[in-house]
Amino acid sequence: MSAGDLGGSITVVGLGPGDPRLLTAAATQALAQAEDLIGYHPYVARVPERPGLMRHASDNRVEVDRARHALELAASGRRVAIVSGGDPGVFAMAAALFEAIETGDTTWRELAISVEPGITAMLAAAARLGAPLGGDFCALSLSDNLKPWDVILARLEAVLRADLVIALYNPISSARPWQLGRALGLAAEIRRPETPVILARAVTRPDESIRVLTLEEAREAPADMATLVIIGASTTRLIARGEGTQPFVYTPRSVGSGKAA
Repeated sequence: MSAGDLGGSITVVGLGPGDPRLLTAAATQALAQAEDLIGYHPYVARVPERPGLMRHASDNRVEVDRARHALELAASGRRVAIVSGGDPGVFAMAAALFEAIETGDTTWRELAISVEPGITAMLAAAARLGAPLGGDFCALSLSDNLKPWDVILARLEAVLRADLVIALYNPISSARPWQLGRALGLAAEIRRPETPVILARAVTRPDESIRVLTLEEAREAPADMATLVIIGASTTRLIARGEGTQPFVYTPRSVGSGKAA
């Protein structure tokens, strides 16, 4: 009998940036149908308790172990939801799950598995200010838990020189308080001091804080793991508004002699 014959399933659910109104209807339905809820402690805590739902919270940095646990539960016939903040496919649990499937029990490949997308931090932050991701952009994680720091620097330098808008995830932590400073220092070698930089912390949550700074100012600004950093391109523009109000920030779709679509 294959795992699929057992009736179990896994749905990887994106919880969005924090505001429950930004949870998709499909994600809400998947959570309502789950018998087991698996995820990092803060994300599991965002899902209301209800009768019949078993909660399995765990610490950070055990993503693949968490995925294997979910697969074992699903193989026994359980309906499992794995939760991630933002979108589960952006530096999150969807990749960990498929890594566990690829290297694990071959019967796991027969399980009913789906991914419900969510609003990731860079999209939520961008929407607060306008359209800073309106042109070409990329996302990089500054965490060196799963890749060497020199690889991170090489990729960052490449996209800085390509003049892409860059969204930086996992910019800083107590274990690596220097990495964002190094990244912005590299940016300062390649981009102008007045390049717009957005520091968006806890977007859509009660303690939300969003600052629009120059690259020069951002190098001295405080940040933490709840902060999403967006470094503008040479084409990124600010539109001034009233005193005490953040400017609109946008990156045009056209570059050079290109015409707007």
